[in-house]
Amino acid sequence: MNSRNLERAAPFVLLVALVALWQLVCSVFAIPEFIFPSPLLIAQALGEFTGPIALAAWQTFWVTMVGFALSIVVGVLLGFLVGSTRFAYAAVFPLLVAFNAVPKAAIVPILVVWFGIGLGPGILTAFLISFFPITVNMATGLATLEPELEDVLRVLGAKRRDVLLKVGLPRSLPFFYASLKVSITLAFVGTVLAEMTAGDAGIGYLMQTAGSQQRLALAFAGLVVIGAMAMAMYELFSYIEKHTTAWAHRGSQNE
Repeated sequence: MNSRNLERAAPFVLLVALVALWQLVCSVFAIPEFIFPSPLLIAQALGEFTGPIALAAWQTFWVTMVGFALSIVVGVLLGFLVGSTRFAYAAVFPLLVAFNAVPKAAIVPILVVWFGIGLGPGILTAFLISFFPITVNMATGLATLEPELEDVLRVLGAKRRDVLLKVGLPRSLPFFYASLKVSITLAFVGTVLAEMTAGDAGIGYLMQTAGSQQRLALAFAGLVVIGAMAMAMYELFSYIEKHTTAWAHRGSQNE
């Protein structure tokens, strides 16, 4: 097995080792299920409640995707505006940082008052928690365009708009894909947070209900499903990034 295959197998080997250690600790110390369920009990809960978990997972997934799609649209447009000029970057960026510092858990009750219990808070929380990395990375990619390169393009007759669209945006693609891989995980966090606080369906609601009934194996099963969905989306964006911006990654041409 070459080094590349070892790198690909390393996460799975580590995961198996951690799960085995987890099971060993739970078995040796006889930890009760209502305190810390073992992987075996979690697997049993996944098998026993496959139907309800699948329905809850689908609800969480599509709500997350709607909020995430909104974050991409708003994040790209806002990032383009912020990164297009130094003045916009200096004026808007500190406000974005201040907004991102606001705990999103504190916003959920306000969203419930405005939109009621249901899908609205989940979609908006996923959007609010995930658009910031996209905006920042897009703005950074455009704002850090080399002055020398811009001067050369200007001498050749390119306008500011041409520089941004034909050079700045392609150059920002690695930043963009990096932000997507971060934002998708945050979007799932936002959806589950809203479902646990003000939802009537989804993985977050299922986990909240299971926790109140001290059925921690089922609650942990929900965590496993959320982690699996986030990992799947992360790998999808990594695959797209690899096949669209290979030029930006050292050694990728030799893979």
